[in-house]
Amino acid sequence: MQFSWPIEASTAQGLLSSSSGAAAVESAPPIGRLDAFRRRREDWAMSTLEVYWGSGSQPSWRVLLALELKRIPYESHLLSFSAGEHKTPAFTAMNPRHKVPVIKHGDFVLFESVAILAYLDRCFPEVPLLGRDAQESGLIWRSISEFQSYLEPVMIDHVVRPIFFGKAEERRADLEAHLPKLHAELQLWEQALVGRSWIVGNSISAADIVMFPSLMSLLRAATRPAAQTFQLGLLPLESTYPNLAAWVARISALPSAEKTYPPHWRAGS
Repeated sequence: MQFSWPIEASTAQGLLSSSSGAAAVESAPPIGRLDAFRRRREDWAMSTLEVYWGSGSQPSWRVLLALELKRIPYESHLLSFSAGEHKTPAFTAMNPRHKVPVIKHGDFVLFESVAILAYLDRCFPEVPLLGRDAQESGLIWRSISEFQSYLEPVMIDHVVRPIFFGKAEERRADLEAHLPKLHAELQLWEQALVGRSWIVGNSISAADIVMFPSLMSLLRAATRPAAQTFQLGLLPLESTYPNLAAWVARISALPSAEKTYPPHWRAGS
C-alpha cells in the first residue's frame, strides 16, 4: 500500500466520515499505522546522529556543512587516516569501501556524501538544500551531476591529488594535458554565476555545498610548493574567475564554513 507521508489521523477520520471521501479512503492507511509512522519519525528526530569524517576530505566537508546549515545536532567522530582508523573492523562494518563520510542515525547507516545530503534533507527539511519545488530541485540535481561528471574528475584526479600526494612531477604530462579542460569547465561555472549569488536559486543549496569543498582543495593545491613549477593559471582567483572568487568568499564567510574548516588546514599542515 502506497500513500503520502504523513497523513494526519484527523484527515483519515475525515475521509472515513465523508461521503465524498469514499474513493480516497481506499488509499488511506490504517490509523494505527499512521501512529506507528509518526512515532518512527519522532524516533528519527530524537536519535543521535553520528558522523564519521576525515579532515581535508571534500565529501566529509559537504556533510558537515549541511549539518551546520540545518543546525542538526550531531556527534562527531574525526578519523585519523594515518592511524588507519578508516580500516578498522568497526568502520569496515559500516562502509566496506573504507571511505568517509559515514553517518549513523539510530540504527541506520549511510555512506556517500550526496546520498547523505538527500537523507538529511528528507529527515530535517529546514533549511531545504535540495529545492523548494520540482523545478528548483531539478536544477540543483542537474548542477550536482554536471559538477561530479565533468569538473570534479579533472580537478581532483588530475590536479589536486598529484600535487597533494607528491606525484605532480611524475605526472607532469598528464596534469598539463588536463589544464585546458579544467579551465574550460571553470569558465562554464564562472558564467553560470554571472549576476547570481548562488549556483541555483536565491539561497545556498546542495549544489553549492557539493562544489565548494572541492574548489577550496584546488585553491589550496595551487599554493603548494609542488604547484609552483606549473602554469596553473588559477591565482589570484579574483582576477582569473571573479564570479567564482566572490562565490567562494560568500560561502567562506558563513559561520558554518568557518566552523567546519578542515582542522589540519587551519594548523597549516
